[in-house]
Amino acid sequence: MDQVTELSYALDTFYFLIMGAFVMWMAAGFAMLEAGLVRSKNTAEILTKNIALFAVACIMYMIVGYNIMYPGDSAVSAYWPGISFFLGGDNATADVLAGGDDAPYYSNLSDFFFQVVFVATAMSIVSGAVAERMKLWSFLVFSVVMTGFIYPLQGYWKWGGGFLDAAGFSDFAGSGVVHLCGATAALAGVLLLGARKGKYGPNGEVHPIPGANLPLATLGTFILWLGWFGFNGGSELKVSNVEEANAVAMVFVNTNAAAAGGVVAALITARLLFGKADLTMALNGALAGLVAITAEPLTPTPGVATLIGMAGGVLVVFAIVFMDKIRIDDPVGAISVHGVVGMWGLLAVPLTNGDASFGSQIYGLVVIFAWTFIASFIVWFALKAIMGIRVSEEEEYEGVDIGECGMEAYPEFTNK
Repeated sequence: MDQVTELSYALDTFYFLIMGAFVMWMAAGFAMLEAGLVRSKNTAEILTKNIALFAVACIMYMIVGYNIMYPGDSAVSAYWPGISFFLGGDNATADVLAGGDDAPYYSNLSDFFFQVVFVATAMSIVSGAVAERMKLWSFLVFSVVMTGFIYPLQGYWKWGGGFLDAAGFSDFAGSGVVHLCGATAALAGVLLLGARKGKYGPNGEVHPIPGANLPLATLGTFILWLGWFGFNGGSELKVSNVEEANAVAMVFVNTNAAAAGGVVAALITARLLFGKADLTMALNGALAGLVAITAEPLTPTPGVATLIGMAGGVLVVFAIVFMDKIRIDDPVGAISVHGVVGMWGLLAVPLTNGDASFGSQIYGLVVIFAWTFIASFIVWFALKAIMGIRVSEEEEYEGVDIGECGMEAYPEFTNK
């Protein structure tokens, strides 16, 4: 092994790990965003869900999820990868380059670390959509199945070399595999869970339930924006030569441009629809731009990336309004941001990537949605029948902080 090869291996492994750490920081972004957009009486519980789901995702993906998603030569078929448990010797070896020119150019364990924070991101999407009325332990049981089986299987179909990859479906960093998957699992849960008390009136009225801490929600959005550079930039997988380094730079620039476009477009759309500059719509516009560009952040020019993000920003405002009209109660707009705009991101790929077709993109979109919705609905339904998924009306009124966690995020000061 020559010194140049060793240096490239070390650099790409280091890059992969740092980008994974950026994506891990998105967990903090989701936690702050959701904590800011729920009422104060539900804040401690939503924070508990976010740190617990991250831990569950890390453990389940280590035990079984990673091997399902990336079975390598042991895959049973393009549809079913088979099941094996725990990271094997090939993941832990320190000298994978000994395999020759076809060997990985980074440590397999760095790949695991990068992928495990992606599955946690998908599960974080579910957390916000079911906020303020779901039982904590039912949510955590679902997270075990979601991160260990539901997410990895559809991930295998695209990123693990399964039938969606063979069909030409393109998803660079996960508008479908991560974001649409997470939003679809959330949708299945919300349909069985029902809306929060008082959200909708008997005659079709929609009663806004404002979040408790918009500065926190804004901080969460900026953290997610920062973490997305790892999400998309790390998905280039390599940075150790001129071509790949230039590609990573383009991905960073386009990711940032799409987010900026999403903010501006959402803010203008909200002003035209509501007569006000709605901060929550601006925040969701940033995330919508990021989700939209995630399926293909490399091939657009920065100008086109901005337009793709702007389309996502407009779309998310109308999607959030539509969800309320059909009484799908999503406190943070996760289904609209990650689901509706995730679909747009997938459909936008052929606009700049000549290797993708609208037919293959629609095919992948439908497969991911159908699998995730059906599997998630079955799991949610079973949990509802066995242990229940919704807190009591009294607990919901008092706040799930007390009922589920026995503490408040914002306790009153008392003199003793």
